[in-house]
Order: sequence, then structure tokens, then C-alpha cells
Amino acid sequence: MLYFPLQDLEAAALNLDDPEHLRIHSLETFGTHDGPGVRMVVFVQGCQFRCVYCQNPDTLDVKGGMLIGMDELVKRADRQRSYFGKEGGVTVSGGEPLLQRNKLITFFKALHEVGINTCLDSNGRVNDAATHELLEHTDLLLLDVKHINDEWHHKLTGLTNKNTLDLAAYRESTGKRMWLRYVLVPGWTDQVEFLEEWAKHFTRYKTVDRVEIIPFHQLGSHKWELLKMTYPLKDVQTPTLEGKKTALHIFNKYFNNVVLK
Repeated sequence: MLYFPLQDLEAAALNLDDPEHLRIHSLETFGTHDGPGVRMVVFVQGCQFRCVYCQNPDTLDVKGGMLIGMDELVKRADRQRSYFGKEGGVTVSGGEPLLQRNKLITFFKALHEVGINTCLDSNGRVNDAATHELLEHTDLLLLDVKHINDEWHHKLTGLTNKNTLDLAAYRESTGKRMWLRYVLVPGWTDQVEFLEEWAKHFTRYKTVDRVEIIPFHQLGSHKWELLKMTYPLKDVQTPTLEGKKTALHIFNKYFNNVVLK
């Protein structure tokens, strides 16, 4: 049973209503963890994955957050341009950005018009024509592939991994850059056989120029308490040094650029 409703109707409306505004949770002005260089990071509101380790459950509700004009966001990014350097720019994270994919097409086009690099941090929840159009204007895709095994992916997120894997394959077919991200959770995503399968699945991808292993932590647990929700992983510890070394060793066999965060 999902700990928060999927909000299918509300999510559909989020993508289409009020096309000049994004519904966001927060902004980070000098982000260094979500894409290359220094970046303005827009954390959008709304997500339909129900990850048992979610660090930001306050971003799930598609009716939460606040509305902000995309023209205002472009102006803010333009004012920060001098800090971006050659590699930086704007990253849209979440929440799940693809729930507002139609709006983000407009936003990313506007950023490109003023010469600002665009990056999308997504779990691959949606794979449709609008998503493909958005990816045309996305310089770098950060794709979170939670688990390679669909049964475990359901346990982990409440949903299938099919759309995510299909979106990865689509991005590969376009020849445009992609980073893959993997959250290492003891007892959930650290099974050796599935780490091998995950790596083998993507090893021939030519567009993947970085793989990030992100060790699970408990820093977001207090948010579950504030929302009066039961945190499923409250007793799970962070990965051991040996567990992190094992995942790194496996991924290093298949990829040239693996980063343990």
C-alpha cells in the first residue's frame, strides 16, 4: 500500500494548468551536487514515485509548494550567470520535473535563448512525446535508476521501472549526454547480483559519461515525522565501508567514470 496517494488527475493538471508558472518547492542558488559546475537548482513540487527512502517527502504533493513565473526564474538565472562558468547552469530537480514537462519545454528554451546550460534530474516517470521534446532542450539528463529488477523497483517506489529504462534507451538513441544515479540502500539496492545486472544493462551506452553512487542516509527522516508519516526505513543504517567498496568495484568493471558521493 502506498504511503501517499498517486494523485493521477492532479498530476495531469499540474502539467497543463497555468502554463507560465512552475509549481516549485524551493530554489538553491549555488548548487554543486546536481550536475556539473555551479548551478541554480529549481526543486519542483510533485512526484509519483513513493520511494521508501525518500529524503524530501514534502515535495510529493502535487498541490503543495508555490507558483513562480518562469520569466522570473530565467531572470534570476541570468543574474547568476557569472558564477556558472563554462560548466554550470540551471538544473531542475524535484519532486519529479517530468510532471511539468510541457512547462519545462518553455523554460529550457528560454534559458537557451540567453545562453544558459540546462540539466534535468529525473526518475524517468514519464516517457511521451512531450518528454522527448523537453529532452531536445536538455543539455544533460541526470537519470535516477532506482533498481534494475522490476519486482524490487515496485517494492522500492510503488511503481514499475519500465518507463525509466525506456527513457534511458530513448536518451541513448538521441546521442545526448546522460549521467546515471544509483542510491545504495542496505537490504534494498545493494544485492550483488542486481548491481551486476544494473551495470551490464547500461555498460554499452555511449551517452553515459558518469555514474554516481549515492549512499543512503537518514538526514531526511525528520521530515517524515513532521508530516506525521511512518518512515519505512527508520531502522536502516547507512551503507558500510565494505558495502560501498563492493558497489564501487562492480560499477568500475563496467564504466569509466564512477563517482561515490
